Amino acid sequence: MSKIVLELDVMMAKRHMSLNDLADQVGITNVNMSKIKNNKVSAIRFSTLAGICKVLDCEPGDILKYDPNGLEE
Repeated sequence: MSKIVLELDVMMAKRHMSLNDLADQVGITNVNMSKIKNNKVSAIRFSTLAGICKVLDCEPGDILKYDPNGLEE
């Protein structure tokens, strides 16, 4: 089954951004940001996605990937 995979950790590493700093700047808890980063969510609010993209200076397509086989990389 296909799925969307979040590659937030890759973009965070490229921007030298820690989980705590990103969570603080986006305005969500560290626990929720950790769940997003580790693909433990089934949905993400557009406002949260927009905040992440703003802080990391990226586009949604930079952190959202389509996996047609449903396999995590």
